[in-house]
Amino acid sequence: MTGTTGTTATPLRVALIGYGLAGSVFHAPLIATTEGLALDTIVTSNPERQEQARAEFGDGVSFAATPEELWARADELDLIVIASPNKTHVPLATAALKAGLPVVVDKPLAGTAAEARELAALADERGLLLSVFQNRRWDNDFLTLRKLLDEGELGDVWRFESRFERWRPQPKGGWRESGDPAEIGGLLYDLGSHVVDQALVLFGPAASVYAEADVRRPGAQTDDDTFIAITHTNGVRSHLYVSATTAQLGPRFRVLGSAAGYVKHGLDPQEADLREGKRPDATAEWGVEPESLWGRVGSGESPLTGGGRPEPTLPGAYPAYYAAIAAALRDGAPNPVTAQEAAAALDVLEAARRSATEGTAVSL
Repeated sequence: MTGTTGTTATPLRVALIGYGLAGSVFHAPLIATTEGLALDTIVTSNPERQEQARAEFGDGVSFAATPEELWARADELDLIVIASPNKTHVPLATAALKAGLPVVVDKPLAGTAAEARELAALADERGLLLSVFQNRRWDNDFLTLRKLLDEGELGDVWRFESRFERWRPQPKGGWRESGDPAEIGGLLYDLGSHVVDQALVLFGPAASVYAEADVRRPGAQTDDDTFIAITHTNGVRSHLYVSATTAQLGPRFRVLGSAAGYVKHGLDPQEADLREGKRPDATAEWGVEPESLWGRVGSGESPLTGGGRPEPTLPGAYPAYYAAIAAALRDGAPNPVTAQEAAAALDVLEAARRSATEGTAVSL
């Protein structure tokens, strides 16, 4: 691995596998704007995507047609980021670790918890970083909720409601909506990976899981309207909704405690800003949302009729993930999202899939 500790060190050279939605919107811009990291190589054989990347990052970025080209020059690289389709995550992460390279994998890490734990064991055996890109831990509403919980504003939390809902009445097609189990598509493993991870971070391990998964839209092949209920070992209940069929969107969070509740509507602005070409290093108020979108904290009355007080939303902070990765590689700082945490979330997702199929709660 190149470079030395300190801000003057040679940047760590990063290779990004995949330049679709995840690679082009999330990973590449965040890598390129993180101090201490340099986007060295992008793996894509698509000429249009190569031109798109060249237009944004200039001649400093090189291209490879296949991941195998990276393993052949492993001594020239410091980190592999895998942002390719879900079914490729395990084989590519395995190959990268066996080539001696630290790895970041977009969620979901794997299709099963067992595979995730096998990857974690391989990384430990090789003494290499294996991290999972769970960027929604750095959403503005999630950071704000963590602050409220840390300060005891809500008392003892009884129920956590989290919604990641969209209105997309026509399927888009592609691997994310494929009915082939090998593709690891569907909302349960896509948006479900986010809402389950957030619930486990906030309220700890799951004791049991109940789920309902439906295929609502004509022509859809996999779940597009899914509900997951988690009973945590500490007694908190999480009710999680992921849907592409929601004509009227509910609150992103509704958190109910013994002293007060917190209700927050709307999505963190960072994804929309990244899609529009805005970048963290060029935007003074990155991740800041207008006061009109702040959530409310209170008790006894609906926030829609003025109940409670406005709660300033903390700025979203996606750049913090890759800053933490750089610190972990250079200085031995903690891994921001471990493979074992991803495996625990996959335990819940697998239980949810079984529950939805069998129509019964599943104990963990």
